[in-house]
Amino acid sequence: MFVPTILVVGLGPGDASLLTPAARDALRHAPVARLRTRRHPAAEEFADVPSYDEWYETASSFDELYSNIVMDLIQLAADSPNHTVVYAVPGSPIVAERTVELLFACTDIEVRCQPAVSVIDVACAALGRDPMGESLRVVDALSSTEPLRGPGPLLVLQTYSAEILATVADRLPPTSDVIVLHHLGLPDEHIASMVARSLPSFTEADHLTSLWVPSLRTAGEAMDDLVDLMRTLRVECPWDEEQTHSSLTRHLLEEAYEALDALEAYDADDPDADACDVIEELGDVLFQIVFHAELGSEDERFDLVTIADGVREKLVSRHPHVFGDVEVNGADDVATRWEENKRVEKKRSSVTDGIALQLPALTLYAKMRRKALSVGLPLDDADTARGRATRALDSIVVPQDVVSDAVVSDADPAWGDVLSAIEDMARIAGIDLEGVLRARALQLRDEIRASEGHGPVVDTP
Repeated sequence: MFVPTILVVGLGPGDASLLTPAARDALRHAPVARLRTRRHPAAEEFADVPSYDEWYETASSFDELYSNIVMDLIQLAADSPNHTVVYAVPGSPIVAERTVELLFACTDIEVRCQPAVSVIDVACAALGRDPMGESLRVVDALSSTEPLRGPGPLLVLQTYSAEILATVADRLPPTSDVIVLHHLGLPDEHIASMVARSLPSFTEADHLTSLWVPSLRTAGEAMDDLVDLMRTLRVECPWDEEQTHSSLTRHLLEEAYEALDALEAYDADDPDADACDVIEELGDVLFQIVFHAELGSEDERFDLVTIADGVREKLVSRHPHVFGDVEVNGADDVATRWEENKRVEKKRSSVTDGIALQLPALTLYAKMRRKALSVGLPLDDADTARGRATRALDSIVVPQDVVSDAVVSDADPAWGDVLSAIEDMARIAGIDLEGVLRARALQLRDEIRASEGHGPVVDTP
C-alpha cells in the first residue's frame, strides 16, 4: 500500500535567482503540484501551477485556512498518479511555515522537505551578521502580543503590513533600534534604520518585509547580569563574603526606608521630575533581595528563580478574576477575595495570622482594624470614637515633673484608648496618621534647625 507523500519545496526569499534547481525541477515535473500563494516573485515562472490564493478570501481565520490546505494536500497526494504532491511555499519550508508544521503532525502521510534559501540567509547576508555567532532568534510577529524579550538580535518575520508593524512597536521599548528589511535581493531592496515607535510609518510593508532588532535590553538580561555581579562580589569582596541572612536584615530595612523617602519626594505627575533617586534607592532594595537569593543558592535551598516563580504563581492564583473565570464587583470585592484565598492557601485559622508584628505601631493598629472590619466586627463611628478619646484623656493622670528619661510601654491602658480612638477617628476621616505625624516631625526638625541658627531644609515635592 502506497503512503501519500507530500514533497515541500521552498520558493526562496526573493526572485527566481534564489530558487534551487531541485525545487524548480520538482515543480516542473510533478504530476500534481500546488503553490500556497502566487504572491511571490519566484512564483511567476510557474503560472500553470494552481495556488490557494482564493482560499484566503473565503476562510474565516488563518487556522481554518491552513487546516483546509493541509486536508486538500493529503487528498491530492492520495489521488495523484504517483501518490505524491509537490507543495511550494515562500522562503524555506522549515522557517515560519505553519502549514508544514501541520503536515508533520499528520501520522498517515509522509512529508519530505527540500533544503531552500530562507529569509534568515538573506537577512544575515545583507547585514553581514553570523546568526550562530550572535545567537540570533527568529520571532513570529503574529504568535503573541506579549513584550518581546532580549537580549537580541531578533529577526521578526510575518511583518507584512503597517498594522502588524504597529503591534511589534507596542511590544518593544519605544526607543529601541530596529532595522527594516524590505525586498532583500530584489531591485527595489530597501534597508532602513529607525526607532520602534516609528515602525508604523513604514507603509510599504508587505510579505517580503521583516525586521531586525540588533539588541534588546530587558529585565531578564539585566537581572542575569546583576546575579553574575553578586556572585563575583561573594568571591572577591571580603565584606560581601562575610555576610549572612542575619547580618543583612538591617540593611534591607534601611534600604526600604530610604526607598520610601525617595518615592515620597518623587512627583510622578511632573513630566520633568528627576527619577534618579527613585531608581537608585529601589535598586538598593533589589540588590538586597538578590543578595539573600544568592545566599540561598549557595545553600541549595532557594534562588532568584524560585523567588520570582513563587511570587508569580502566587499572584496568578490570587487573581482568579484576571486569570480565571471569577467575576468581581470592584476593588473591595478583590480585596475580600484576596484575604480569603490567602487564608485557605496558607491554612490560616485567623485573618491576623501572618501580619508582621514588627510594623510601626500606628500602621499595625490600622492593619488590625482593617482585619476586624473584614470579619464583621463593629467599628466606632466618628462621634463614638471622639467620645472614647475624650474620656480616655480625662482619665489619664500625668505627673507634674518628669520622672525619668526612660520610657516604658507598660502604662495605664487609657493611653492605648486615646491613641486607638484617635486612629479610628482618622480612619473615618480618611487621614493617614503616620503621614500626619511624619509631617509634624519634619516641622519640628525645622524648628530645631532654626534654634541652631540653620535655615529650614527644602524638601522636594
